[in-house]
Amino acid sequence: MSHSTGRIGRIPKEHLDRLMAFGRPVTFESGTRLFEEGRPARNFWLVEGGSVCLDVHVPGSHAATVETLGAGELIGWSWLFPPYRWHLGAQAIGTVRAVEFDAGAVRAECERDTDFGRAITLVCAQVIAGRLQASRLRLLELYGPLGSAENDSAES
Repeated sequence: MSHSTGRIGRIPKEHLDRLMAFGRPVTFESGTRLFEEGRPARNFWLVEGGSVCLDVHVPGSHAATVETLGAGELIGWSWLFPPYRWHLGAQAIGTVRAVEFDAGAVRAECERDTDFGRAITLVCAQVIAGRLQASRLRLLELYGPLGSAENDSAES
């Protein structure tokens, strides 16, 4: 299930161009773990092709998929907020092409230039809000009264 909850297209072009200057192209083969829940968040990615599933560790079981993200979507926001540790895990589904960013370098640029920092923080906040809303709707679909997700979505 793919949602457009992590798109960074909302960032002004001048800031997107600056951000992209910090990136480098990477490829992940199918099954590659990009990161693990609880580990340090040192990088983040913009997916150019393929899909990445976000998952959560379930004790005594396999990881449960939270969301699947694809082209144009941001993978990772934990790098921006202390303590800079992943809240979820992520794994490549098929071959994934992405732009990888060094989180420390981008954070330093955000501190150096507050306009850039505000733009990056706003985009990450929009990604977080979108993913929380998508999770909320999925929970309503699973546990709410029949049809509550559709009704709730129409009110937003």
